[in-house]
Amino acid sequence: MASGFFAILDDIAALMDDVAVTSKIATQRTAGILGDDLAVNAEKATGFLSSREIPVLWAITKGSFINKLIILPVVFFLNWLYAPAINYVLILGGLYLAFEGVEKIIEFLFHREKEGHEVVEEIIEDEKSDEDLEKAKIKSAITTDFILSIEIVIIALGTVLEESHPFLTQILVTSLVAFIATVGVYGIVALIVRMDDAGFKLIKKSNDKGFFGKLGHLLVKALPIVIKALGVIGTIALIMVAGGIFAHRIEFFHHILPSWSSSELLTILKEIILGLIGGLGAVAIFTAGKKIYSLAIKK
Repeated sequence: MASGFFAILDDIAALMDDVAVTSKIATQRTAGILGDDLAVNAEKATGFLSSREIPVLWAITKGSFINKLIILPVVFFLNWLYAPAINYVLILGGLYLAFEGVEKIIEFLFHREKEGHEVVEEIIEDEKSDEDLEKAKIKSAITTDFILSIEIVIIALGTVLEESHPFLTQILVTSLVAFIATVGVYGIVALIVRMDDAGFKLIKKSNDKGFFGKLGHLLVKALPIVIKALGVIGTIALIMVAGGIFAHRIEFFHHILPSWSSSELLTILKEIILGLIGGLGAVAIFTAGKKIYSLAIKK
C-alpha cells in the first residue's frame, strides 16, 4: 500500500517536472507574441480618466481570462477532431488583426480636418456616450486579445505536440502558458498606465527634492511618450503578427522570397509586407461591403 502511494507521488513529481520544462520552452516560443500582446493592449488600455484606468484594465483582464477559458477547450477539441481547422481559424484571425492595424494607418495618413458642424456633432456625441465609448474600447481590446490568445495557445500546444507528450501534459502546459500570458501582460500594462500616479507619489513623499523627486518627474513626463510609442508599436505589432500568420500558415506565402528566411530582419520585413497586403485587402472588402449594405438599406 505504502509503495503504491509513493509510486503515485513519484509519477506526479515526474509529471510536474515535465510540465515545468515544457512550459519553459513553450513560453520562450510565445515570447514574441506576448511582446506584441503587451504593446497592443497597453495602447488600448490607455486614454481614459485616471479614475477609470484600473476598472477598464480589470474589465479587459477578466475578458482575457474568459477568452482563454473559451479558446483552450475549443482548440483541444478542434485539434482532436480536425487539426487543419486551427489553421483556418488563425488565418481569419490574422485578417482581423491586419485590418485593425492598416485601418489605424489609413486613419493617421488620411485624417482630414473636420468641418464646424462635424466637430459640434462629435462633441455632443462624446458628452452623451462616454460610457458607451469606454465599453466599445473594452470590447475592441478583448476582441484583439481573443485573436492573439488563439495564436499563443496554438503555439504552446504545438510545442507540446512536437515533444509527443501525453494528453494530460498537453492540457497542463498549454493552460499554464495561457495563464502566464494573461497575468504577465496585464500586470505590466497596469504598471505602465499607473506610471504617472507613482511619479506624483514620489514627488510628494520626497518634497520634490533629491533623487526620488527627479525620478517622480521623469515618470510623469515619460508616460505620454510611452503611450504614444506603444500606440505605434501596437499598430506595427498587429501587422507583424498578421503577416507572421500569413507567412507560416498559408503555403503560397510561405514559399515567397525563400532567401529572406536566412535573415531575421528580412523575415520581419516580409511579415510586415504580407500584413499590409492582407490588411489593405481586408479594408477594401469591408469598405465595399459597407457601401453595398448602405445602398441596400436605402432601397
